[in-house]
Amino acid sequence: MTTATSPTLTGLAPVIDADVRILVLGSFPGAASLAAGRYYAHPRNQFWRLISAVVKEDLASLPYEERLPRLLAHRFGLWDVLAGCEREGSLDSAIRKPAANDFERLRTLCPKLETVGFNGQASGKFAPQFAAAGYRSVVLPSSSPAHMAMKFEQKLEVWVKLNQPADPKSMPAPLQQSFF
Repeated sequence: MTTATSPTLTGLAPVIDADVRILVLGSFPGAASLAAGRYYAHPRNQFWRLISAVVKEDLASLPYEERLPRLLAHRFGLWDVLAGCEREGSLDSAIRKPAANDFERLRTLCPKLETVGFNGQASGKFAPQFAAAGYRSVVLPSSSPAHMAMKFEQKLEVWVKLNQPADPKSMPAPLQQSFF
């Protein structure tokens, strides 16, 4: 008997530059995002509304191609913890054979990076590794339409913590260690 396998999927390229101070990491793009080749493309995903409120600029109303440079102008970047996986549908619980992104290069690519926000509990599992490597880590309520039990305003109360300055005294010294 042959068992059906899920397709092997590849994530999106990071949206980062040398001035990024805050990086938001999702778990892995949903089906709508992969199909569109855009971060948070599902119309019910609250990411662009949340990040607009955090940076105090309405990025959600801009065409996608204009959102990314504006996000970078606010020194925010986007990426996912997983580079690839097998998955049917969009739920994190359906992810099989996960392959983490190469975060070793962040120190070189984003030398000003201070804070890493994790969009949801699945990506939040990586928070301890980033904290141990010297980054301020904030696990955020998921912006996914699959997680609508929490009201937008409640989510925003946590998301605004991304913009709080990192306290260098409370952060561990950067470690020369492998992330994963």
